[in-house]
Amino acid sequence: MEKPTTKWVLGHKVTPYDTAGNYDMMFAETPPHIPGPPPHSHNSYDESFLIVEGEMEFFINGEVKIVRAGESLDVPKKTLHTFSNKTDKPCKWVNIHSPKGFRMFFEKLGISEDAANSQERSVAPEIIEEVVKTAGDYDMLISG
Repeated sequence: MEKPTTKWVLGHKVTPYDTAGNYDMMFAETPPHIPGPPPHSHNSYDESFLIVEGEMEFFINGEVKIVRAGESLDVPKKTLHTFSNKTDKPCKWVNIHSPKGFRMFFEKLGISEDAANSQERSVAPEIIEEVVKTAGDYDMLISG
Protein backbone atom coordinates (compact mmCIF):
# COMPACT_ATOMS: atom_id res chain seq x y z
CA MET A 1 0.00 0.00 0.00
CA GLU A 2 1.29 3.46 -0.92
CA LYS A 3 1.96 6.10 1.69
CA PRO A 4 -1.01 8.49 1.79
CA THR A 5 -0.52 11.85 0.06
CA THR A 6 -1.46 14.82 2.21
CA LYS A 7 -2.85 17.91 0.50
CA TRP A 8 -4.31 21.23 1.51
CA VAL A 9 -7.89 21.50 0.27
CA LEU A 10 -9.72 24.81 0.74
CA GLY A 11 -7.59 25.59 3.82
CA HIS A 12 -7.93 22.11 5.38
CA LYS A 13 -5.06 19.59 5.60
CA VAL A 14 -6.45 16.35 4.14
CA THR A 15 -4.93 12.85 4.04
CA PRO A 16 -6.97 10.21 2.16
CA TYR A 17 -6.47 6.55 3.10
CA ASP A 18 -6.98 3.45 0.97
CA THR A 19 -9.88 1.29 2.12
CA ALA A 20 -11.04 -2.21 1.20
CA GLY A 21 -14.71 -1.28 1.61
CA ASN A 22 -16.98 0.75 -0.65
CA TYR A 23 -16.20 4.07 1.05
CA ASP A 24 -13.55 6.79 1.01
CA MET A 25 -11.91 7.74 4.31
CA MET A 26 -9.67 10.64 5.10
CA PHE A 27 -8.12 12.31 8.11
CA ALA A 28 -8.11 16.10 8.23
CA GLU A 29 -6.84 18.96 10.32
CA THR A 30 -8.55 22.31 10.18
CA PRO A 31 -6.59 25.25 11.57
CA PRO A 32 -8.38 27.81 13.77
CA HIS A 33 -10.89 30.15 12.12
CA ILE A 34 -11.01 28.31 8.79
CA PRO A 35 -14.34 28.14 6.95
CA GLY A 36 -15.47 25.01 5.17
CA PRO A 37 -16.56 24.49 1.60
CA PRO A 38 -19.55 26.36 0.20
CA PRO A 39 -22.88 24.92 1.40
CA HIS A 40 -23.48 21.85 -0.74
CA SER A 41 -25.14 18.46 -0.99
CA HIS A 42 -24.33 15.14 -2.66
CA ASN A 43 -26.88 13.12 -4.65
CA SER A 44 -24.88 9.89 -4.33
CA TYR A 45 -22.82 10.12 -1.14
CA ASP A 46 -23.66 9.64 2.51
CA GLU A 47 -21.05 11.43 4.60
CA SER A 48 -19.88 10.96 8.18
CA PHE A 49 -17.63 13.05 10.39
CA LEU A 50 -15.84 11.97 13.59
CA ILE A 51 -14.22 14.78 15.54
CA VAL A 52 -10.97 13.51 17.09
CA GLU A 53 -9.70 16.76 18.64
CA GLY A 54 -11.25 20.20 19.05
CA GLU A 55 -14.68 21.05 17.70
CA MET A 56 -16.35 21.89 14.42
CA GLU A 57 -19.44 23.94 13.71
CA PHE A 58 -21.76 22.30 11.16
CA PHE A 59 -24.56 23.86 9.19
CA ILE A 60 -27.03 21.09 8.26
CA ASN A 61 -30.26 21.96 6.37
CA GLY A 62 -30.34 25.39 8.01
CA GLU A 63 -29.51 24.18 11.52
CA VAL A 64 -26.22 24.88 13.34
CA LYS A 65 -24.69 22.02 15.34
CA ILE A 66 -21.47 22.04 17.36
CA VAL A 67 -19.69 18.67 17.24
CA ARG A 68 -16.89 18.15 19.78
CA ALA A 69 -14.04 15.65 20.19
CA GLY A 70 -15.40 12.12 20.55
CA GLU A 71 -18.66 12.98 18.79
CA SER A 72 -19.75 12.10 15.27
CA LEU A 73 -22.27 13.36 12.77
CA ASP A 74 -23.90 11.63 9.79
CA VAL A 75 -24.95 13.66 6.76
CA PRO A 76 -27.30 11.67 4.49
CA LYS A 77 -27.17 12.20 0.72
CA LYS A 78 -29.20 15.17 -0.58
CA THR A 79 -28.62 17.08 2.69
CA LEU A 80 -27.37 20.68 2.44
CA HIS A 81 -24.30 21.07 4.65
CA THR A 82 -21.01 22.79 5.37
CA PHE A 83 -18.70 23.15 8.37
CA SER A 84 -16.07 25.45 9.84
CA ASN A 85 -13.64 25.72 12.73
CA LYS A 86 -14.64 28.92 14.52
CA THR A 87 -12.42 28.23 17.55
CA ASP A 88 -8.88 29.31 18.47
CA LYS A 89 -7.59 25.71 18.33
CA PRO A 90 -7.07 23.23 15.48
CA CYS A 91 -9.71 20.60 14.86
CA LYS A 92 -8.73 17.06 13.81
CA TRP A 93 -11.36 14.87 12.22
CA VAL A 94 -12.12 11.77 10.18
CA ASN A 95 -14.39 12.03 7.14
CA ILE A 96 -16.07 9.16 5.30
CA HIS A 97 -17.98 9.26 2.00
CA SER A 98 -19.97 6.20 0.96
CA PRO A 99 -19.88 4.80 -1.65
CA LYS A 100 -16.34 5.36 -2.98
CA GLY A 101 -15.64 8.18 -5.41
CA PHE A 102 -15.46 11.55 -3.65
CA ARG A 103 -11.76 11.11 -2.86
CA MET A 104 -11.02 12.36 -6.39
CA PHE A 105 -12.19 15.84 -5.32
CA PHE A 106 -9.38 16.00 -2.76
CA GLU A 107 -6.85 14.46 -5.15
CA LYS A 108 -7.61 16.81 -8.07
CA LEU A 109 -8.21 20.11 -6.25
CA GLY A 110 -5.77 19.83 -3.35
CA ILE A 111 -2.29 21.38 -3.18
CA SER A 112 0.52 19.07 -2.00
CA GLU A 113 1.58 19.83 1.57
CA ASP A 114 5.18 19.84 0.29
CA ALA A 115 4.51 22.76 -2.08
CA ALA A 116 5.49 26.28 -1.02
CA ASN A 117 2.65 28.18 0.69
CA SER A 118 0.33 25.21 0.11
CA GLN A 119 -2.32 26.20 2.67
CA GLU A 120 -2.55 29.75 1.32
CA ARG A 121 -2.58 28.50 -2.28
CA SER A 122 -5.45 26.10 -1.46
CA VAL A 123 -7.74 29.09 -0.88
CA ALA A 124 -6.49 31.29 -3.73
CA PRO A 125 -9.25 32.83 -5.88
CA GLU A 126 -8.35 30.65 -8.88
CA ILE A 127 -8.69 27.48 -6.77
CA ILE A 128 -12.05 28.62 -5.35
CA GLU A 129 -13.19 29.37 -8.92
CA GLU A 130 -12.08 25.89 -10.06
CA VAL A 131 -13.92 24.25 -7.13
CA VAL A 132 -17.13 26.11 -7.96
CA LYS A 133 -16.76 25.39 -11.70
CA THR A 134 -16.03 21.65 -11.33
CA ALA A 135 -17.88 20.75 -8.11
CA GLY A 136 -20.67 19.03 -10.03
CA ASP A 137 -18.11 16.68 -11.58
CA TYR A 138 -17.59 15.27 -8.05
CA ASP A 139 -21.31 15.18 -7.10
CA MET A 140 -20.81 18.29 -4.96
CA LEU A 141 -23.90 20.39 -5.63
CA ILE A 142 -23.25 23.92 -4.40
CA SER A 143 -26.30 25.80 -3.16
CA GLY A 144 -26.74 29.47 -3.92
